[in-house]
Amino acid sequence: MGKASKKQFTKKPDPAGSDRINKVFKFNTDLGQHILKNPLIAQGIVDKAEIRPSDVVLEIGPGTGNLTVRILEQARKVIASEVDPKMAAELTKRVQGTPLEKKLEIVMGDFMKMEKLPYFDVCISNTPYQISSGIVFKLLSMPKPPRMAVLMFQREFAMNLTAKPGDSLYNRLSANAQMWANVKHVMKVGKNNFRPPPKVESSVVKIEPKNPRPDIDYNEWDGLLRFCFNRKNKTLNAIFKNSKTLEILEINYKAFLAYLSEQRGEMMVDNAADYAKIVKEKVEQVMTETGYGEKRAAKLNQNDFLKLLLAFHQTGIHFA
Repeated sequence: MGKASKKQFTKKPDPAGSDRINKVFKFNTDLGQHILKNPLIAQGIVDKAEIRPSDVVLEIGPGTGNLTVRILEQARKVIASEVDPKMAAELTKRVQGTPLEKKLEIVMGDFMKMEKLPYFDVCISNTPYQISSGIVFKLLSMPKPPRMAVLMFQREFAMNLTAKPGDSLYNRLSANAQMWANVKHVMKVGKNNFRPPPKVESSVVKIEPKNPRPDIDYNEWDGLLRFCFNRKNKTLNAIFKNSKTLEILEINYKAFLAYLSEQRGEMMVDNAADYAKIVKEKVEQVMTETGYGEKRAAKLNQNDFLKLLLAFHQTGIHFA
């Protein structure tokens, strides 16, 4: 009798998705709420994440939980970052009274505005397209990034992430992501797999941060790329000899000298010096000695950018 009673009253999670939620819940597309409804694709995403029983998984934008319940079945814990209280309430109801309830922690708020992130081993997200770039850069710039991230993006954005030098879609995002991680396109997802359907096709990308992490300052690296890809089809001579670029580099150079003054306890800044002229000469030196002056960012690879960054640093020019 006891066993029958337990079986009768133990609620089971619904891994295939809640028809009631998916049919009657009003989604806010302004917040990027396009709920993945295809259970095969949801399971495929979770499988690609290679979740271990000891893992803590961060899910960004869990929505009604079609991915969440599958992740909970494999992970030690799931931290779900949700900005919409209605969605969070629906997700709570979905696992309430099930064995998965104790493994779920819902964190209310915008992931992009979180200054201190919780510890997590894996990140999974059906990503709101308007914050795709921000999420990638935030994950990659973490001092201790997750072992793996499996993220759904707009198709063109996913192609940006995986583009190689010379490809038309190769940009700052491509060079940055591939410096810090191994990036792989793993799955195409048609718009009809969502409710409501988005206006564009989607793709799933697997991002595995490199371990050990490249021994360079992220902000310096990204600062250089911002300049280089501002006009990716212009020559580096045209970019770095631009008057506005030189003004910024002059400010950075003075800040570097001020830092050295503080560290060494001696005056490194000469108020009578013509720093505009000095910085211009240093830029010309870097362009000439590296041979990159007539090159274009659209065709440079990671090693090229590393050599360029080192050459600038050797002259005292920094980017962050």
